[in-house]
Amino acid sequence: MQVIPLSLGLWVFAAGGAVSASTRPATPPVATFERLKRLEGVWTGQSTRGWTEQMRFQLIAGGSAILETSLDAHPGETMATLFHLDGERLMLTHYCVAKNQPRLVATAFEEGGNLITFTFLDATNLASRNQGHMDHVVYRFIDDDHFTSQWTWYQDGQERWMELITGTRDVGKSTR
Repeated sequence: MQVIPLSLGLWVFAAGGAVSASTRPATPPVATFERLKRLEGVWTGQSTRGWTEQMRFQLIAGGSAILETSLDAHPGETMATLFHLDGERLMLTHYCVAKNQPRLVATAFEEGGNLITFTFLDATNLASRNQGHMDHVVYRFIDDDHFTSQWTWYQDGQERWMELITGTRDVGKSTR
């Protein structure tokens, strides 16, 4: 039996001939993670709540995670969102100015992978789910230079507000 390493730490055990990673069908979480990697770069975000921010997407940890930093969505503050695969689950952790860290898992992949819904799983520094936190986000990839993210705040047993952020790539700006 031949052991063949594939990307993302996956292995295929093959009896006989070689197995190519390209012949393995990508699951929606893996394909979406690869799509998220294409966001690498500097972006301008415009919120329906009236503010503008600079966003930076950067591949880290050998390409196993994507770090998004959000500058000035809240004046003088930086927030971060980290995307990664956990086996076959696509996860994100949002490091919020609310001083909690909700973890969301991708629960729906629609429109050929261009619409991804992340739903609350759990959080750190959150005494109760009823304490205010980001609870839900929907990413829509429009093209390689435009996307939207729709964030929902949850508190006291209900959704309190939502904002839509439109991201536009800042062509020519480095991620470093």
